[in-house]
Amino acid sequence: MRLVTPSLEHLDAYCAALETGWSPRTTRQKAATEELHAISLDPVGFIASLDDPDARGGDIQLTDGKFVKRLPSFRRWIWHDGFCGSIELRWQHGTNALPPTCLGHIGYAVVPSRRREGLATAALGALLPDARRTGLTFVDLTTDPGNTASIRVIEKNGGQLVERRDKALTHGGGQELLFRIHLPLL
Repeated sequence: MRLVTPSLEHLDAYCAALETGWSPRTTRQKAATEELHAISLDPVGFIASLDDPDARGGDIQLTDGKFVKRLPSFRRWIWHDGFCGSIELRWQHGTNALPPTCLGHIGYAVVPSRRREGLATAALGALLPDARRTGLTFVDLTTDPGNTASIRVIEKNGGQLVERRDKALTHGGGQELLFRIHLPLL
């Protein structure tokens, strides 16, 4: 498994996954349709938008229709004998804190046909040194209490349960688990 920087070279494989209904945003299935539309309008611009460490892109629309300022972020594609999924890191410069509109520092999604191969675990482990290089000393990740696969991925990478809490209504409400992974010095 390797993490690849999104590129035009790999875009067809990414589009093929989106066309199956898979979404890189586990909380927003319609993101697949939105991304396919953005790619059809400007493939080069879409690829460039996935690597935004200075948060130069436009504001982000939440599920309730409100807009919030974009965070510095970058996305990598999970690759092993083809496209397998996506993992993204987001942060604020100079702090570990995240705004309440952000579920966590890292989000990931593996295409259904490639799940249960350890790819999410490997991808998260491979991304953690990059998170440390941004200045973060820890990363927070959230998941639904019933998502045992995601809980295992986080725990295998050193994640410790911080709390069980109510999820913001802007993210669908219900319960979520907050995990933290402390990042060693490089």
